[in-house]
Amino acid sequence: MFFVYVLECFDTTLYVGSTDNIEKRLHAHNHLKSGAHYTKIRRPVVLRYSEQVATYAEARAREAEIKRLTREQKIALIRTEK
Repeated sequence: MFFVYVLECFDTTLYVGSTDNIEKRLHAHNHLKSGAHYTKIRRPVVLRYSEQVATYAEARAREAEIKRLTREQKIALIRTEK
């Protein structure tokens, strides 16, 4: 089981990623040096969207799809989960 997620950073920018452990990854983004550089300089980050997929390949493909969306489309995606 894998997850694709969208984070909102402190400066309101959006970050898209994928992982097999969403809680651990969110902790890394907010607290560890091993978190992505982009989020390390924009802490704290908040999980705004996630979806579950079956394989790593699906997660990476979906991550790429979401990254290609405009900011407005990403916000619309986030709103669909609420």
